[in-house]
Amino acid sequence: MKRKIKIFKTIKGEIPLPIFFPDATRAVLKTLDSKDIENTKTPGVLVNTYHLYKDLGQDVLEMYGGARQFMSWNGGLISDSGGFQVMSLAKSKLDLEENDKSIFKNNLLNLLKKSKNKNDYVNNNGVTFYSKDNLFGEKKIKLTPEKSIQIQMLINPDMCVVLDDFTDLDANYEKAKETVERTILWARKSKEEFLKICKEKKLTEEKRPYLLGIVQGGNFLDLRKECTKKLVEIGFDGLGYGGWPIMRNGKFNLNIAKVIAENSPSNYFLYGLGVGKPDDIVKCVDLGFNIFDCVLPTRDARHGRLYVFSADSIKDINVKKDGFYGYFSPEKSKYTNDKDVISKACDCLLCKNYTRAYLHHLFKIKEPSAYRLATIHNLRFYSILMEKLR
Repeated sequence: MKRKIKIFKTIKGEIPLPIFFPDATRAVLKTLDSKDIENTKTPGVLVNTYHLYKDLGQDVLEMYGGARQFMSWNGGLISDSGGFQVMSLAKSKLDLEENDKSIFKNNLLNLLKKSKNKNDYVNNNGVTFYSKDNLFGEKKIKLTPEKSIQIQMLINPDMCVVLDDFTDLDANYEKAKETVERTILWARKSKEEFLKICKEKKLTEEKRPYLLGIVQGGNFLDLRKECTKKLVEIGFDGLGYGGWPIMRNGKFNLNIAKVIAENSPSNYFLYGLGVGKPDDIVKCVDLGFNIFDCVLPTRDARHGRLYVFSADSIKDINVKKDGFYGYFSPEKSKYTNDKDVISKACDCLLCKNYTRAYLHHLFKIKEPSAYRLATIHNLRFYSILMEKLR
């Protein structure tokens, strides 16, 4: 089904779709300031509801009128539900590295439900756990669907995301159905709280943020379809591909994306949560998905993995062609004397001003500006990708 919606409206203006918002978890992208982000032509960022509320508190968010003003950001803003982070902290004793996030997300709720620690649990009311606090020792934290919306409305985003129950990648049918039922229940509670706050704040249909529902159901297409249809009955501005989109074989599960797209109204936003590989984004856009976020471009940049188009100029980029991009690894010794630019098909700060040899030098001596320049480059790659997909 072809999407009728072409524009993402924000407090600051309108953004043409599709869009990619990098993850600015704590109202910052590591190594960059807000002006750096703007200069990459990145139209918006995703902030983390739980961390912002924990770091800043209600008073600071209210004083600034939200996260956007706090970080001096003039672009779009989406807030997530905070659920993943709260559930992550509930199992904080697990020694997980950053690149294990996908594994953790796959098994998160299943681990919680099996937890021997009775202080850690998820039920129809929300998620409750005990987290260590440097000042007060263990602190009880509870996130409910209503509380998540309340915090997000303090953040003042252009789009709020409802709290959902992650379906474990290896969940059997019974467990997957249980997460769908809880996701629907939480979605209904979230919308009721959202409408209540909008009424209190006297926010009209045109002035209120968008509200996004999340589709769960694991790898069971009938459950994904059921979840999609029930969320549509509740009524949202869009739906997100929930759970984990990558299968055990490492491939993107396009069939689930198709089910969500085929059963969503044409005026809905379709959000590929955590979908970040350029190839997967292109496939999803072909299905009608139009919003994406991921840590890939920023995290990869800091680890010396830069994305480059297989073209001699921005004009020559063809994102529908196989192999339309590749990777550049500045840490390789072969670039020690390389006077070429990183990419001729890029107009970012790095590519317009510095050579491969210089970036290699910065990474070799672990100079912080290396990570800044690499991050700027990767963000510009993604903004160019979106421009080509419009």
